[in-house]
Amino acid sequence: MASEHILIERRDAVQIIRMNRPDKKNAITRAMYAAMSAALSAGDADPGVRAHLFLGVPGAFCAGNDLADFLAVAMGSESGMEVWDFLLALAGAQKPLVSGVDGIAVGIGTTLNLHCDLTFATPRTVFTTPFVDLGLVPEAASSLLVPRLLGHQRAFALLCLGEPLPAEEALAAGMVRAVVAEEMLESAAIAAAMRIASKPPEALRMSRDLLRGPREEVVRRIRDEGQAFAQRLRSDEARRALSAFMSRKKPA
Repeated sequence: MASEHILIERRDAVQIIRMNRPDKKNAITRAMYAAMSAALSAGDADPGVRAHLFLGVPGAFCAGNDLADFLAVAMGSESGMEVWDFLLALAGAQKPLVSGVDGIAVGIGTTLNLHCDLTFATPRTVFTTPFVDLGLVPEAASSLLVPRLLGHQRAFALLCLGEPLPAEEALAAGMVRAVVAEEMLESAAIAAAMRIASKPPEALRMSRDLLRGPREEVVRRIRDEGQAFAQRLRSDEARRALSAFMSRKKPA
């Protein structure tokens, strides 16, 4: 499924996957998920690609899922499998993942970075996961990966209370590699991805696999979260919360 809102570019051996829906702050649609999954698969299969790089637009890395799509799933008119296909593609990516995050990073805009080997952010970046506020549960294995990074209390604050995590705090916690000025973000992220791409590929692959460990646990958690997420998405509580959010009203 192609999407005009996902731009794919090659910079030497780096595949750049750019979310480009600025009018919606890069809220991700099903077509966008499908396009990013296809790009990861194609890049992994291409020996000329040695690293993937995710970018957004100035001030908006990603505002999370497109809630109109979510509401359609909640009402039973769509399946929404593109989301889970993308999460599994992230977890299974065979080549290093880098991200450059500026500004808004909501939901998947936060959890996507948990699967990246290097993440660069700007001082104005804030990571937020309002899953519970929408009557939902964490996704992308974030319920497994965030406590490992942040500890239980900060993970609970981020994933359950929906408290924002500013870039500097994410840096201190090890969730971000570096915080750089807005005008330097893309050049820093591209330079890092190109440095990765210059390494001996087989040695890098084996080293990355050793660092990441077996992926079965992450995949299993993505599937467990996915089942709970799908159940919650079709609940009356989530339908009310999503509808209220879209109409900018608090649920009863």
